[in-house]
Amino acid sequence: MCMLHQNIGKLRTTMSSNRLSGMSQAQRDRLAFVELRLRFMGEIRRQDLITRFDIQAAAATRDIAQYKELVPGNMEYDTKGKVYVRAAWFRPLFDFPVERVFAWLSQGYGDAEPARFRSVIATEGTGLPGRVDLELLSTLTRAIHRGAAVKISYRALSSGLTTREIVPFALADSGLRWHVRAFDRRSSEFRDFVLGRFDNASILPDEVADYEKPDQDIQWNRITELELVPHPANVQHPDTIETEYGMESGVLKVRVRAAMASYLLRHWNVDCTEDHSLKGGKHHLWLRNRQALYGITNLILAPGYSEASKE
Repeated sequence: MCMLHQNIGKLRTTMSSNRLSGMSQAQRDRLAFVELRLRFMGEIRRQDLITRFDIQAAAATRDIAQYKELVPGNMEYDTKGKVYVRAAWFRPLFDFPVERVFAWLSQGYGDAEPARFRSVIATEGTGLPGRVDLELLSTLTRAIHRGAAVKISYRALSSGLTTREIVPFALADSGLRWHVRAFDRRSSEFRDFVLGRFDNASILPDEVADYEKPDQDIQWNRITELELVPHPANVQHPDTIETEYGMESGVLKVRVRAAMASYLLRHWNVDCTEDHSLKGGKHHLWLRNRQALYGITNLILAPGYSEASKE
C-alpha cells in the first residue's frame, strides 16, 4: 500500500510538472516560493507572497489556490493560526538543488524556481560531495522556525550511531560543510552537528526549556574580532596578500561568532601560533591578536593552537 501511494505521488508530480511548462516564468517563480516556504519553513501566508513579489492580495490567493490544485495533498489550512501549513502527506513539485536551498535559507535570495546551471565561461569547483537529505533538512529547518526540539539518529566519530534529542536554532557553514547549531540534551551543551551525519529526525511536541534556547549559548552570542595579517615568515611580498584580502593598513579585521572562529581559522589556514612558527606555503595569514581566542571552546581545529600553548 505504501508503494502504491509513492507511485501515485510520483505520477501526480509528473503531471503537475507538465502543467507548469505552460505557465509564465513569473507564475512558476511564485509557486516555487510557495513550496520553499511550505517545505522548509512548514507554513506559507498570503502576506509572504505579497511581500516577496509585490503583488496584490487577490493574486496571492490565486497562487496558493493554483499550488493546491497542482499538488492537493501538500498543504492544509490552519484556521486557528490563519496560515497554510505543510501536510503530513507532502510530495515536492519542484526539484531544488541542495545548493539553491542553502542559498535561500542562508542569504535570503534564490527564491525562484530552480533552473539547470549554465555557466557563461568554463567553471569548475573542488568541493567534495556531501550527503544531505532534503526532507531531513526540512524537518530541522521547520523545527528551527518553530523553536521546537527534534529527536534524531546521529553518527558521531566518538560514539557511532546514537539517538538523542536536540533543540536546533541555526544552520552554520564551516566553509567545508554545513552544520546545525543546537542544544544537545544528552550532554546538556550547545554543540554543532554535521548535516551529513544525520540518519533520521522528527519534531517533538514537548516544550523547550529556557536554558535550551539560543540566547543561552554563550559561544554563539559572543562576537570576537580577529586581526589577520600577512604571515611574517611565509610571505615574501606582503602587499600581495594585503591586496588579495582587501586589508587596511596591513590588517584584516574579521568579526566572527566564537562558536565559528575555529572553522574560519582552519578554512583559511591561519597560523595561530604565538611566534608565527608554522611553515609552508598554505599559511599565508597569521593571527596577530591571539588573545582574542581566550575563552573560546573547541579550538582544536585552529592551526597551531593547542591547549598547552594557551599559557
